[in-house]
Amino acid sequence: MARLHIDQVSKIYTGTQRAVDTVSIDVDDGEFLVLVGPSGCGKSTLLRMIAGLEAITEGAITIGERVVNDLDPAERDIAMVFQNYALYPHMKVYDNMAYGLRNRGIARDEIDRRVREAATTLELGPLLERKPRELSGGQRQRVAMGRAIVRNPAAFLFDEPLSNLDAALRVEMRLEIAKLHRRLDATMVYVTHDQVEAMTLADKIVVLQAGRIEQVGAPIDLYMRPANLFVAQFIGSPKMNVADCQPAEGGLAFANGQAMSLPGADAAARKIGIRPEHITLAPPEESDVTGVIDVIEQLGSDTFVYVEVDKVGLFTVRLVGHVEMTEGEPAGLRFDRDHIHLFGADDRALAP
Repeated sequence: MARLHIDQVSKIYTGTQRAVDTVSIDVDDGEFLVLVGPSGCGKSTLLRMIAGLEAITEGAITIGERVVNDLDPAERDIAMVFQNYALYPHMKVYDNMAYGLRNRGIARDEIDRRVREAATTLELGPLLERKPRELSGGQRQRVAMGRAIVRNPAAFLFDEPLSNLDAALRVEMRLEIAKLHRRLDATMVYVTHDQVEAMTLADKIVVLQAGRIEQVGAPIDLYMRPANLFVAQFIGSPKMNVADCQPAEGGLAFANGQAMSLPGADAAARKIGIRPEHITLAPPEESDVTGVIDVIEQLGSDTFVYVEVDKVGLFTVRLVGHVEMTEGEPAGLRFDRDHIHLFGADDRALAP
């Protein structure tokens, strides 16, 4: 395995269009890095530059001790797992996994050892004689991962590998990839637009928007201490509640004239953020804002209550378990003071 260093890397297409804009990232040996962001943010382009499938316009990428800017993909000692499995339909699972090693002239005994070792790791042993059409989506994705594992690469690159799977299989394969990383202690770079995948898999997350880095950090750091409004609302499901505010004596005031106490609040605050699990329902006299219940979602393990606050907006409240409530009834919202986020006019995070 190897350390990966991305130094001031940019990808510029026609004219001045920057798909990736001066990005710098360090990935430690054995680290699981997730690149996350909305569609078009540059995450897949950056991954393809690491793989050698896209030319680097500016900057340098180092894998191990080598700058790989001018190396072909086959020379970079990386293995890539794509969104589509890219398996040979006429070949059995064994041959799909062995194909790349045969092309490199690896000895037959060594190929057999590697394929069967990877098959054991991924629980593919009973499937080695089957063809891709005889496999489920999750099994095909495991074969694609096995084909990468047998190469013993310096780094693994994953380009939205779970996006073609249904919800249940995505959960199953997330666990498989997490266990695979633990077993191999491998350097992995993983691209996704799904922040749940990012939070559950990553040692470190890079949040991208419009080709630029918004924040880098451990999943819980990004969740608890977002650097700006974009990260605050992108990381977390359901997303953070955000409302416009103005400083008021002893706290903050909302657009409808309601005010809440928040001693020491930064006078530069123009938006307040609070996650759904950090709001409780309270009597009007104990609440920070009041509204009307618009929609209730009963999920069994949780209840999501959507409360419309006049001239302020819709707040999502996450309650544990099954809670009996009625749509259309008034509701008071109380914010947990230890988990309030404030943002300035430039959307940068402020101290609460």
